[in-house]
Amino acid sequence: MLNTLLSGDLPRSRALSVLLLVVVLGLALAPFITSGARPLNTAATICIYIVLVASYDLLIGYTGIVSFAHTMFFGIGAYGVGLGFDSPAPAWGGMALGLAAALALTLVLAFIIGLFALRVRAIFYAMITLAVASSFAVLASQMSEWTGGEDGKTFDVPDLLSPANEFGEFMGRIVDGKVLTYYIVFFCAVLIFLALLRIVNSPFGRVLQAIRENEFRAEALGYRTVVYRIAANCIGAVAAALAGALMALWLRYVGPKTTLGFEVMTDILLIVVIGGMGTMYGSVIGAALFILANNYLKSLMAQAAGAVAGVPLLEAALHPDRWLLWLGILFILAIYFFPSGVVGKFRQEAARPGT
Repeated sequence: MLNTLLSGDLPRSRALSVLLLVVVLGLALAPFITSGARPLNTAATICIYIVLVASYDLLIGYTGIVSFAHTMFFGIGAYGVGLGFDSPAPAWGGMALGLAAALALTLVLAFIIGLFALRVRAIFYAMITLAVASSFAVLASQMSEWTGGEDGKTFDVPDLLSPANEFGEFMGRIVDGKVLTYYIVFFCAVLIFLALLRIVNSPFGRVLQAIRENEFRAEALGYRTVVYRIAANCIGAVAAALAGALMALWLRYVGPKTTLGFEVMTDILLIVVIGGMGTMYGSVIGAALFILANNYLKSLMAQAAGAVAGVPLLEAALHPDRWLLWLGILFILAIYFFPSGVVGKFRQEAARPGT
């Protein structure tokens, strides 16, 4: 059953299996094992980034495509939901129409970018995608009547998802529209992740890996590599747009900084490297570690600085304002000790004789 659900791609490491189980159970029970808005927001962000990073891993980890346009598709999905709900009486029909339009635009842009840009190699393709993404971000900022410009757009959702709509109490917590929204995000993220896992473990996914390893050999075997690369680009783009739709649904806000900013792209790259490229499970571990560090490292440093108050150098080094410095140090250490990512390291250790 589990083997079928995971498309035959088991973790292949006892330690990795335990870590994945902890993350999944933590996310599944987040509304009931935490209190307050911040932990739930952190859990929802992890779910969304798992999908976003997994969709990017399909490109960079399984196909060898380096693209900087992923945030553009992420933003298109978010704006599709935001514009669909942007009315005095938000309805599911408007959201569905907005999401459908966003996915159609995503497919068209991904196909065009793939058609014209995937025929070039490496850095040239990366630069083309960066230029397209930057142009789209500028366009979204200038179309203020539709997008809200730099300030973005806040919108309402149907009453079913309103925090004021309470369904009852479970495990000591009031189950309301916000909790329901969280579980919509969680289960959608699970379904999209399992779909991507199935794709990379299908014959189509094997061809993508062959292209990554040696494109000329794959062509010699009769595969039209450009077609496969364009298809991978379109699948990854659609998954990124769906992640953006989940982000908009959760935040009830869309803006260029939350979806289209280059900072989002750098976060995706960092998470892929931390988790492990070409593993899919790396998106789960990497997103959990990175988002938790991003949300709680500053608070932990404030507590640590208070504990060592009076020790001049140590107190200054642990000052909360220096949390980005320590985040960078942690990233460097992760690369040093886990050069193939956390998932890759666990699998290598499990594959050693006698382990």
